[in-house]
Amino acid sequence: MKIASIVGVRPQFVKASVVSKQLRKEHEEVLIHTGQHYDYKMNNVFFSELNIPEPEYFLGIGSGSHGYQTGEMLKKIEEVLIKEEPDIVLTYGDTNSTLAGALSAAKLHIKNAHVESGLRSFDRSMPEEINRILTDHCSDLLFCPTKNAVDNLKTEGITTNVYLTGDVMADSLLYNKEIAEERSTILSDLDLNSKEYAVATIHRASNTDNRENLTNIVDAFSQLDETIVFPVHPRTQKLLKEYGLYESLSSSVKLVEPLGFLDFIKLMAHSKMILTDSGGIQKEAYILKIPCITLRENSEWVETIEDGWNVLVGTDKEKIFQAVNSFHPSLKLHKDRFGNGDAAEKIAAIIGGLQ
Repeated sequence: MKIASIVGVRPQFVKASVVSKQLRKEHEEVLIHTGQHYDYKMNNVFFSELNIPEPEYFLGIGSGSHGYQTGEMLKKIEEVLIKEEPDIVLTYGDTNSTLAGALSAAKLHIKNAHVESGLRSFDRSMPEEINRILTDHCSDLLFCPTKNAVDNLKTEGITTNVYLTGDVMADSLLYNKEIAEERSTILSDLDLNSKEYAVATIHRASNTDNRENLTNIVDAFSQLDETIVFPVHPRTQKLLKEYGLYESLSSSVKLVEPLGFLDFIKLMAHSKMILTDSGGIQKEAYILKIPCITLRENSEWVETIEDGWNVLVGTDKEKIFQAVNSFHPSLKLHKDRFGNGDAAEKIAAIIGGLQ
């Protein structure tokens, strides 16, 4: 069977690293990289670290508005699919690359499989929420990471070819954690001691493109009595400069360039807490048993909140202060929510059964 897998951003590279390994044991895979993340630190380093096969196609879309990105991807992905004639298209997550891949497949009457189906934040102002809903509703195979995701699809009337597989990001994290521990020198590189710092990531447009929100976050970080390691996304860096916020950051906030996967795993695993607006990092923090403070008003990973390991604070400075100073999750409430590391095997087996 020929499978066309579509990736474009860092989390999708991580997911593809474990799924592609399983698929290529019995199938032909064509890897299509849209270029949604175009910076080397956001891109190539992940392929080399995770031994992801070199993409057969790099579309080089780059940044742009949601409409521009999705439209350009639709055109170029369609050209590749017409040329390659795959039996199935595999998409990951909730990005513009995901939606463009799913729509391209649907228009060409090619089966589409969606990894990470069924996640919902129930906030349609988020572009990712629209991407999730549309992708799920035009997919033929829906691979869900959690029982909540299965239930969400059922509520929307999707019950056929829905599979509870566990989470492929958990597969990769569990596999690479020990490798990161051995190989990464990030703590000594940044002169950090284990459990004596927090990690922060900010990239979501609702925070970066909103001057007030980003200012509130920066002010909170600077006023906290914590060392905060802040790998800066290129768009966030641009807007920090544009808003004149670099000058207001205190010396306790360590700005660093985007990190490779192994360095970032080790940085998270040894932190005392994580402050983020990322969806995937909320889940990674949970798996690593690190308290997570989410700088959003909602989350698609509701399990992490239900179990008391993730708290939503938005961009309210007082809520951020309170969470940093008083949020102490209980190990008794921590559960095996995301599978035991065999999600990629399950997905490959289900796809293989279509032959």
